[in-house]
Amino acid sequence: MFRAMRRWKQALDEAECREILTREPRGVLAVHGEDGYPYAFPMDFVYTDDKVYFHCAQEGHKIDALAADDRASFCVMDQGVRQEGDWALYIRSVILFGRVKTVTDPGRVEEIARRLALKYYPSAEEAEREVAKYKDKVRILELTVEHRTGKRVHEK
Repeated sequence: MFRAMRRWKQALDEAECREILTREPRGVLAVHGEDGYPYAFPMDFVYTDDKVYFHCAQEGHKIDALAADDRASFCVMDQGVRQEGDWALYIRSVILFGRVKTVTDPGRVEEIARRLALKYYPSAEEAEREVAKYKDKVRILELTVEHRTGKRVHEK
């Protein structure tokens, strides 16, 4: 069903993929948009238990797109590194394919909202304030991974 990575010698192992998904702050979620156009947008996320979680509003373009087709792709890349004397970056990226659903259990919504807040807010106190303020208003999306590729590229 999914293509094998063509440049397999550049493949990242599972541990490297998990490290990127755990450490990096943002990725791009792509869905099947309106009129056949892809719709891709940057998202904050948290990776846990081999699933990716996002927060968003209760309605909007992405919610409509996912209601029509729950398949999605999510791409995360690191900041890259330069080796001495080289102008080009070495970049590692992970691309996930899977299905997205809304988390409906209120306890799980609060738990994931807390994990997201703790990842992004500068203090636990600020994170807790935000969770208390928005836990009943936020929508949490869960991406269940069906296929993953990771790749190291030297951008020359």
